Amino acid sequence: MHCQTIVLGAGIVGVSTALHLQARGRQVILIDRDEPGSGTSHGNAGLIERSSVIPYAFPRQFGALLRYGLNRQPDVRYSLLHLPKAAPWLLRYWQQSAPGRVAEAAADMLPLVQRCVEEHDALIEAAGLQGLVQAKGWIEVYRDSALFEQAKQDVLGLARYGLKYEFLDRGQLQAREQGLDGGVVGGIHWLDPKTVSNPGGLTRGYAALFVQRGGQFLHGDARTLQRSEGGWQVDTQRGAVTADEVVACLGPQSAEFYERLGYHFPLGIKRGYHMHYGTRDGAELQHSVCDTQGGYVLAPMARGVRLTTGIEFAASDAPGNEIQLRRCEALARKLFPALGERLDDKPWLGRRPCLPDMRPVIGPAPRHQGLWFNFGHAHHGLTLGPVSGRLLAELMTGERPFTDPAPYSAARFD
Repeated sequence: MHCQTIVLGAGIVGVSTALHLQARGRQVILIDRDEPGSGTSHGNAGLIERSSVIPYAFPRQFGALLRYGLNRQPDVRYSLLHLPKAAPWLLRYWQQSAPGRVAEAAADMLPLVQRCVEEHDALIEAAGLQGLVQAKGWIEVYRDSALFEQAKQDVLGLARYGLKYEFLDRGQLQAREQGLDGGVVGGIHWLDPKTVSNPGGLTRGYAALFVQRGGQFLHGDARTLQRSEGGWQVDTQRGAVTADEVVACLGPQSAEFYERLGYHFPLGIKRGYHMHYGTRDGAELQHSVCDTQGGYVLAPMARGVRLTTGIEFAASDAPGNEIQLRRCEALARKLFPALGERLDDKPWLGRRPCLPDMRPVIGPAPRHQGLWFNFGHAHHGLTLGPVSGRLLAELMTGERPFTDPAPYSAARFD
């Protein structure tokens, strides 16, 4: 089989890229060894995060570093065995998290964040997936008055971004989300984001739209990619597929792909877990709720209430453990006392692909004609999948890009 473009990886980034290329007249074959939306795209908090205008930076305050160093916090934990290997990447991340550099990263990421909801909206409508998405925003909750007051000041400092939000005192918060414990002192309701009740289902719905529009999805292994006469070749269950161009959207598996081609991007992996729960006495969680001190999110999902944890630094292929999940679960049961029994046999373990400068790689490979990259979206793969797919498709087809692609160039690391 031959096509114009192969897209490797059927997560939210790869599926969105395939759709945008298809919409611009490209004949595309989408290839993944698993089903669409079964990787990292499946296991997130379901936020289309329009309000996340400041990247997640490495903490630089001495007190915070000391607390995390003790490895007892619920939001971040690390494996002692993995720490020596991770240390160079963490140092680079810490350096890039200086205030000036974070401000530069925020400015570079803003064009993507600003368009994230509208790009999703177009695909949601086309695929008929409105039932999976709600426009109720999400709520940050606080159990400490001083932290809440500081958070409000920080939000006021974001005025130039034009974000919509509401400050909620204790009574207002409990009126909006009645199942929360009385220990909360207030919250911030972010109104611009949308929430998804089945992120994996959304990705599969986008993939179905791609096939409905004439695209092909095949099972195959990106590691079989090789140069062929005038292009590229990948082995699939239906035989070899050749194409003039190939796009690698492989998320946390990107390193094992690009290193074979001689590239050495500083890609780090932040692991995270989720678990679904029932509720007691018919209680319902109306909004996605983030416990800022605990670093976890409770989100109403099709399967139940999903608890998603923060960050775990451990070897990507290391077995999962429940240390972080148990810490977060204990806090979640205090915050939302109606949280019931676990519904999953074991915790889901996901891997977020992160670059230390807090920007993804979107654009051409520096040393291979016809090879393109779209990976490294960190905590915001679901949020940025459609908009980064659009940008890459514009670059590949010679269309004027909606924003300067230079900040996301692979050449910045080459």
